[in-house]
Amino acid sequence: MIDVLLAEDMHIVRSALVSLLDAEEDLRVVAAVERGDEVLPALARTPAHVAVVDLEMPGLDGIEVAAQIRREVPTTRVILLTALGRPASVRAALSAGASGFVLKNAPVDHLIDGIRTVAGGGRVLHPELATAAIQLGDSPLTPRESEVLTLIAEGCSVTETAEQLILSQGTVRNYLTAVVDKLGARGRPDAVRIAQSNGWI
Repeated sequence: MIDVLLAEDMHIVRSALVSLLDAEEDLRVVAAVERGDEVLPALARTPAHVAVVDLEMPGLDGIEVAAQIRREVPTTRVILLTALGRPASVRAALSAGASGFVLKNAPVDHLIDGIRTVAGGGRVLHPELATAAIQLGDSPLTPRESEVLTLIAEGCSVTETAEQLILSQGTVRNYLTAVVDKLGARGRPDAVRIAQSNGWI
């Protein structure tokens, strides 16, 4: 019997997954939580062979949870669930110690088979995600360029960005010009889109 902990913040999705997993003869959901910071306490109360963790949750995100589990409960393997298979997220998840990455729009059999695979010591990753994660390089942006673009992405003006980072408006514009050039973007909105889709900001 493979004991499974499920961490998913959407109640309907969590309940549906519990029912689907419990219907399998060799799987048993021993705990189901809705926040990332509830995972370790739940594992302390009820050990599990596999933790199925949503990538984006309140408390702690799935990557942080995977890293905590690797440090503190290394016998529990982690599969991350996500609606968006961003290559940068896949790389970060694998670096954090996750053993699998399953898309939420995949057939449920992918998750069920994935749980069995990682419980047996294997890894689970959609081939296209694996290829994209390998091909994706590190962010071409400097830390300061990332800071500037993040504030712009959050809706700050050049003036507000300059004030927050204690820079001149001209310096902020120079950073943005450099970012647009580095990313091969058509302009600032396109630069934001490219950086966000790759997980660089």
